Amino acid sequence: MTTLPMPDAPASPANGELAQVGGTMGAPRVQLDDLSVSVVIYRPDVDVLTRTFECLGAAARAFVAARRGRTVSLSVVDNGDAPGGDGVSSGLAPAFAALRAHGVPYRVIGGHGNVGYGRGHNLALEGVGSACHLVLNPDIDMEPEALVEAVGFLERHPEVGLLTPWVGDADGRTQYLCRRFPAVLDLLVRGFLPASLRSAFASRLARYEMREAINVRDVVWEPPIVSGCFMLFRTTVLKQLGGFDPRYFLYFEDYDLSLRTHALAQVAYVPAVCVVHHGGGASRKGFAHIRMFGVSLVKFYNRFGWKLV
Repeated sequence: MTTLPMPDAPASPANGELAQVGGTMGAPRVQLDDLSVSVVIYRPDVDVLTRTFECLGAAARAFVAARRGRTVSLSVVDNGDAPGGDGVSSGLAPAFAALRAHGVPYRVIGGHGNVGYGRGHNLALEGVGSACHLVLNPDIDMEPEALVEAVGFLERHPEVGLLTPWVGDADGRTQYLCRRFPAVLDLLVRGFLPASLRSAFASRLARYEMREAINVRDVVWEPPIVSGCFMLFRTTVLKQLGGFDPRYFLYFEDYDLSLRTHALAQVAYVPAVCVVHHGGGASRKGFAHIRMFGVSLVKFYNRFGWKLV
């Protein structure tokens, strides 16, 4: 079982209107039922995916133990399985063995080809009747109590429709994945400028990444944008939104969905829920990803309004 690194020591937030503990006072606790999870894969690293499923399995087992009669089920959407195929290749057997070892029921959705990240999750959502649905990346390790903590928070705060966790890297450093609405300059500097030149924009990027508010102690209410690597929704909210906008093939689909969620429910950053993210940026994945990033960027700003600087 993977042991997650301890997160950074907390930093006191400078903006008290963003970082605060608690939510709507006196709101009734609502008991939530089953939890569904969707993971979209495309030719994944087997070792990383196996670790993700091991962590998910342990967290699911803890959730079921704490919530007698509740279930956790997984939909694996294989975008790497060609049309006419019959599901996941045998090369992924170790990953699915990890799920079976923890007793996690799963289904594989394949044969549709590479339809993109958001549309892949939407395929899983079509057959879901759970109270909560977790959109999860195939490169996420979570603490064993992550699902118990996350669903418990939603039960205590019925006004919240989307929860995002503390996200760290393999060394325990915080990844600042809650964001304010970005200018194009913010995205270009953060994603593509060499580190030696990025320091000149440090204060600007810190504001974009909400560094004054995000820590391991305080709940942050209504971060404008949260990462798609771990998005825990009330399923009714996610379905009312229609899931991800299928016009995004990759990149910005989580920005789009985050902004639309605020019209229906509150969004909360909850650092008691801890995960580690092993992903990387578009600029480190080659020209094809840079091109997809640019195409999605234009779609995003055409919908929500352009902000250059």
